[in-house]
Amino acid sequence: MKAYNQTPITDTEMKSSICFICMLLLLIGCQNHDKLTFEPVLIQSESNVNCTIQIKIPQAIDDTKLASVVNTALREEVISLLHFDEESEVSDINTAMASFESGFEILQQRYADETTPWEAKIDAEITFENASILSIALNAFLFTGGAHGYSSERFLNFDKIEGHELENWQLFKNSEAFQHLAESKFRAQENIPPDKPINHTGFMFEEDSFYLPENIGFTEKGLTLLYNQYEISSFADGTLELVLPFEEIQKFMATETKL
Repeated sequence: MKAYNQTPITDTEMKSSICFICMLLLLIGCQNHDKLTFEPVLIQSESNVNCTIQIKIPQAIDDTKLASVVNTALREEVISLLHFDEESEVSDINTAMASFESGFEILQQRYADETTPWEAKIDAEITFENASILSIALNAFLFTGGAHGYSSERFLNFDKIEGHELENWQLFKNSEAFQHLAESKFRAQENIPPDKPINHTGFMFEEDSFYLPENIGFTEKGLTLLYNQYEISSFADGTLELVLPFEEIQKFMATETKL
């Protein structure tokens, strides 16, 4: 059997190793301490094969104001997507699902030949989190008849320190200055000459003037500006994204955006 050389560890070396391990554990603990704890939640319809609904969202399980705010915001977004009957009040996801299914049943009663199943798929994922900001992307696909379904993505941003959801304008120190940067980057990405109108290549910005999208959120790559279908272009053009790296946007942001 091969013999291995073994050198006894001195007391000094042992103490140094223990100190290093303790510091490493403390560092890891500090990095994780600022993050919310989530568990996945899956909700899906089972009774109606002609109207399928599947919802996958994270649920914050911490006993904090922020966790409650995040869960409420996600719930309200899901409800707004599924709430089909505007005349009725809906306060929870199960009732919203029933509203969506009821919409299909009403359509079948009115148009007996309409047999195309309806479908709703909603899922959400955490795209960014540091000590100050949490971003969640909510993706949805809805089909309620017609030639095609509709896909959308919605960013939800939260101030972790104050414990509330952020409006887009609250992300920036100076939204006007940031918009100038975004327009220059958008023109470069989409090959629009700086001396031409923003709709020169076929976009449909209102009044032919650039503006920020309704959906803005953080990912590990930077700040994403997300234009959904129909927002500035046709359905066939799909979703358009512009991602701005952190080093280019930091001076415009109201809070720290580094990981």
